[in-house]
Amino acid sequence: MTRTIDYGNLMHEAMRGLIRKVLLDVCDHGLPGEHHFFITFDTGHPDAELADWLFDRYPGEMTVVMQHWYDNLEVTDEGFSVTLNFGDAPEPLYIPYDAIKTFVDPSVEFGLRFETQHDEDEEAAPAQLPPHNAG
Repeated sequence: MTRTIDYGNLMHEAMRGLIRKVLLDVCDHGLPGEHHFFITFDTGHPDAELADWLFDRYPGEMTVVMQHWYDNLEVTDEGFSVTLNFGDAPEPLYIPYDAIKTFVDPSVEFGLRFETQHDEDEEAAPAQLPPHNAG
């Protein structure tokens, strides 16, 4: 079997490292200027932690916003935890980096999108043609 370099996974690791570094900076210094983040993540990821009512409402994926109010931001090598406000109900979340689908900072038009194996399978699948009607 021939060994190959998995550039896709290496790129994803580097992109997740960038998110970690950005969040560490925010943890230490706060969000500078107009910066804010839209983070979409897989709520079904085995290591994601969120309130049952949030999971029931967002069983596949959820987008959270870190902007004006957030609390208890803690950044680790594997993910981050943060308390966010959901309709005046502060809720703690734990989001592993590998659960993140998109990370966007619209203030500077920066965004990352992580392709999953499922996405790649869908993109690689041939389009289904409608049945031919003889007539």
